[in-house]
Amino acid sequence: MDVSGINKVISILKKEIPRFKVPAVGVIATRSRDPFQVLISTVLSLRTKDQVTLEASNRLLALADTPAKMIGLSAEKIEKAIYPAGFYRTKARSILSICGDLIDKFDAKVPKTMEELLSLKGVGRKTANLVLTLGHDRDGICVDVHVHRISNRLGFIKTKEPDESEMVLRRKLPRRHWKIYNDLLVTFGQNICRPVSPFCSQCKISRYCEKLGVHASR
Repeated sequence: MDVSGINKVISILKKEIPRFKVPAVGVIATRSRDPFQVLISTVLSLRTKDQVTLEASNRLLALADTPAKMIGLSAEKIEKAIYPAGFYRTKARSILSICGDLIDKFDAKVPKTMEELLSLKGVGRKTANLVLTLGHDRDGICVDVHVHRISNRLGFIKTKEPDESEMVLRRKLPRRHWKIYNDLLVTFGQNICRPVSPFCSQCKISRYCEKLGVHASR
């Protein structure tokens, strides 16, 4: 698939995606417009189902919606608020560490550059990109398993790991699509383009897709 193909795919997905549920982090971002809340919900979303992420984020942010308030909570209280999010004990410690760094290094504000975000312990490129795009409305390409899988399945890129996919997409994907690419493909991947046996018969972009790695579909 070339750039003209991905342009057509994105145009179709923009029309199709609104009928599905918005991913949890997107819900938090739309509701709050707060980079800190986006950061916290993104940390909670790692290896956690979307509904669990949203509920855990709501409970925790109701207790503390700023770094100063969060640092005042014990790890145990955070754990209780975010359970059953995956790795909830590790995430509780990570959240406290991140909030400490935000207070000590960035005047309790979430930084606006990739380099500064990556300096926060527990923040990787996926989280940093999502904070940049949803929290600060800046250009970035957040690549999770859905974005990595679907970009390769379409035949738009040929990569083995998400970090590699991000770098290739930064070179190949038109910049005007960067901020929306993750939201479109995550929602599409959760509902239609499933990892195993995707719903190709219901897919509006099927005619453009090379279906690489698809051995069975519905």
